[in-house]
Amino acid sequence: MSTNAAPRPPRPERPGAPPLPGFEALDQTHRAMLETLGELGRLLDHVDEHGPDETARGIAEGIHAFFSGHAREHHAHEERLVFPPLLAGNDPELAAHVRRLQQDHGWLEEDWLELAPQIEAISRGYNWYDLNMLRHALPVFQRLYEEHIALEESLVYPASRQRQQALAAAEAARRGAG
Repeated sequence: MSTNAAPRPPRPERPGAPPLPGFEALDQTHRAMLETLGELGRLLDHVDEHGPDETARGIAEGIHAFFSGHAREHHAHEERLVFPPLLAGNDPELAAHVRRLQQDHGWLEEDWLELAPQIEAISRGYNWYDLNMLRHALPVFQRLYEEHIALEESLVYPASRQRQQALAAAEAARRGAG
């Protein structure tokens, strides 16, 4: 990513997300996302001290693979299976939270598309990465992920589970009556 690119317009202020639940409550993918974000911070410190050495290349390769693959698949899964029933429900506040999460998915993708070439450069041992840009972009990416995960774990996932349980109970009652 060129450092001469026009700065991105600031994102609008939004209401705060709930606090991030305890680590044990997070689903496996969310836990992996937070761990990989931590690895990204450690990578930047390592590269600052040692450059894109073999250790940095290996760490960067894993980070790139995770956010380019598993994280995107996770978001697509939510967009297909978790969000539509909640948007179709009769809770406007919950639907607003879901729309916020959809917006987050777009912003997370936009952020990753900015970070990915830099991380890939490190993974290949190139020296054209921009460490200052990475240090500036990481907190934005990390904060958005943390808020996103907190909103999903505290409100959206429980509502989705509750809806699935209600549908299963209704189906069981229908079969029992038939």
